[in-house]
Amino acid sequence: METRATRAGLKVWTWLIVAFLWIPLVVIGLYAFNGSQIQSWPISHLTFHWFSMAWHDSQVRDALWLSVKVGLLATGVALALGTMAAFAVHRFRFFGRESVSLLFLLPIALPGIITGMALSSAFSFAGVQLTMWTIVIGHSTFCVVVVYNNVIARLRRTSPSLIEASMDLGADGWQTFRYVTWPLISTALVAGGLLAFALSFDEVIVTTFTAGGTTLPIFILNNLRQGQQLPIVNVIACVVILLTVVPVWVSQRLTSDGDGATAVRAAAAAAQSSQSA
Repeated sequence: METRATRAGLKVWTWLIVAFLWIPLVVIGLYAFNGSQIQSWPISHLTFHWFSMAWHDSQVRDALWLSVKVGLLATGVALALGTMAAFAVHRFRFFGRESVSLLFLLPIALPGIITGMALSSAFSFAGVQLTMWTIVIGHSTFCVVVVYNNVIARLRRTSPSLIEASMDLGADGWQTFRYVTWPLISTALVAGGLLAFALSFDEVIVTTFTAGGTTLPIFILNNLRQGQQLPIVNVIACVVILLTVVPVWVSQRLTSDGDGATAVRAAAAAAQSSQSA
């Protein structure tokens, strides 16, 4: 039985872990507003000067645009492939089904350097020149896993009786997908897409081996040791943190939405669609 002291100890331990994870990120964010070019504490005064310099740097803008393009393209590929794979594994029984599921999950468990080296060797063997598309392919290997996990988890929590009821009431396949399946998996797709974009946006190891240009993480890596560029690097790191944390937070909010209410709405829509048919 939990005592008050146990609960208090767990809360303190939880907040200590949160502080351990977030204090370094907060410090980087504060250094982005540091008026001095030297990282020192306490900060003498705050300024937006380095944000202006970073924005007017053509290399930073090109790196930002490339990171956004790669993230969006990799997310699109992951949504298409991950969703189809989740439906296939969930709905059909075939030989090697569990092995296929394991193969989809494996890329996220492998170290990024292994994935990057493997892709680089494959591209070199095939005579493929490193371009933006090689980065997209590299990022898609682990972004697919995120979408696949989100969609198949939602499908496993969805009662098959909803789809059966929709078909029994006269709805065709498209109506069933539109009014039942899509409302049930839409939040999982959005959450998986946001997580995939966040993972792609801040990926550096795989990008290093498949790079056909300079993304923001590569720019940070190349300029980290240059003292004059350190304030701009802090600004870029702050932006990367924000553009990573926000999608993850939104994804967490979406996946924590109650499936019960969604299922009720889907069942009502299915009944309405069948009556109109």
